[in-house]
Amino acid sequence: MAAVQPKNVAKIETSYVQQQEYSDHAAAKKKKKLYRRLSVFFVFALFVAYSMVSSILSQASTLDEKVAQKKQYDKQLTALKNQQNSLKQEISNLNDDDYIAKLARKEYFLSNKDEIIFNIPDGNKGK
Repeated sequence: MAAVQPKNVAKIETSYVQQQEYSDHAAAKKKKKLYRRLSVFFVFALFVAYSMVSSILSQASTLDEKVAQKKQYDKQLTALKNQQNSLKQEISNLNDDDYIAKLARKEYFLSNKDEIIFNIPDGNKGK
């Protein structure tokens, strides 16, 4: 078969053809502007999404820290309430004369008249 020879076709220069070329060129420009606007919009949307996600993650980590801190403070509050209750009990005991007498005998080895105090060594300390 013979080699295909290119056909030399002349372009028709009419107002209709020029108008169609102009409209094709305008459509291509519009399409290019649309792609540019969409790419700018997507870049902006990605920036906003990134900032929102980073904000949410930082708030979540801050919230976790606050929850852990609250648990620690709750434990401290419970310990302080227990200590307060024991101190209130100690105050009420110190207002009782019998308790004071018992405490003085135990801690300071005081005695009533005609009482003898014996100190018995602790058997566990010698071992």
